[in-house]
Amino acid sequence: MHDDARIETLAVHAGERTPGPEGSVVFPIFQGTVYRSEPGESYHDIKYLRLNSTPSQSYLHDKLAALEGAEAALATSSGMAAITTILHALLGAGDHLLVGDVLYGGTHNLLTQHAQRLGWSYTFVDPHDPSSWAAARQPNTRAFLVETITNPLMRVGELAEVVTFAKAEGLVSVIDNTFASPVNFRPVEAGFDLVFHSATKYLNGHSDLVAGSVAGSAELVDRVRRTLNLYGGSLDPHAGYLLARGLKTLALRVRAQNANAQALAEFLTGHEAVLAVNYPGLPDHPDHAHASRLLSGFGGMLSFRLRGGVDATEAFLEALSLPAVAPSLGGIESLVTRPSLTSHAGMSPADRERAGVHDDLVRFSCGIEHSDDLVEDLGRALAKV
Repeated sequence: MHDDARIETLAVHAGERTPGPEGSVVFPIFQGTVYRSEPGESYHDIKYLRLNSTPSQSYLHDKLAALEGAEAALATSSGMAAITTILHALLGAGDHLLVGDVLYGGTHNLLTQHAQRLGWSYTFVDPHDPSSWAAARQPNTRAFLVETITNPLMRVGELAEVVTFAKAEGLVSVIDNTFASPVNFRPVEAGFDLVFHSATKYLNGHSDLVAGSVAGSAELVDRVRRTLNLYGGSLDPHAGYLLARGLKTLALRVRAQNANAQALAEFLTGHEAVLAVNYPGLPDHPDHAHASRLLSGFGGMLSFRLRGGVDATEAFLEALSLPAVAPSLGGIESLVTRPSLTSHAGMSPADRERAGVHDDLVRFSCGIEHSDDLVEDLGRALAKV
């Protein structure tokens, strides 16, 4: 495979062992926990599942790194295992973090409920206002954490400016790229130091496993891996096998989901029952201009509000037939949910309102169904509101 292979080809061939054991084309699952030790091996190099160093894990790490355009990558037991381990690797007692002011609910809860007792401090900053960041930076600031596309309002911050600011200030730049996937944005190539995902979502794409990933420079990923080795959040080889299989169709799935989200956003924007639509692919989205420069696609996620509030929203959800009313996202099937009851339920009502996560907000994760069928299904449901 050539070094300049495109992402569709990388997804299929990157990291593959050719030929594989016993001539296998599909890399097998190494479920074993015991391997012969080699003379001079350090503790972190011993082949052991918890140390993230078995053949199945190394294979998956190589594949993830190639898709991210990174020197190294690491699989974790969940997306939350990825971000918690990154923060534990980068921050010690007395350290400070700059963080985007709209976060996935789990990340928000981690900081607001646990940072203080861990000895960390943090300041929420507006990712759209670079002029405000210098005042928030402290002498003990170590890292800057943002998301590519925020959940659930689909905002895209000034990501290029985050990279520039972090480098100038000597901070480690960290980005959650779950909503975009490497198909729509490659943060390492854009200058971010570490990128992580809930691989449960788009990277796997089939709603049948929980996993996370971290990628970046070899030095930083090794720091994260050594921390993970002690905390024990490694990924089981069978789940890793399923994730590697899912990765092979990543580009095909995400491009279909991009197209479906664009079609639904345009349909909803023109519908009389719809109050507002949040999708960066729409020309009137506040971040459309710079998102167009940053991203290769606008993603498969959108959110919207209906006229009529929570009652109208519940009637709409009840009338849908194709998407399941369920949390999570990024799978081949469409899913719809109210974030106030699922992803952001752990936030206080006041915090949710401040973040724009209203009780009647609907979040839609587009699958790979035909866009016309999705539009027709939403149209029938809206007619019943």
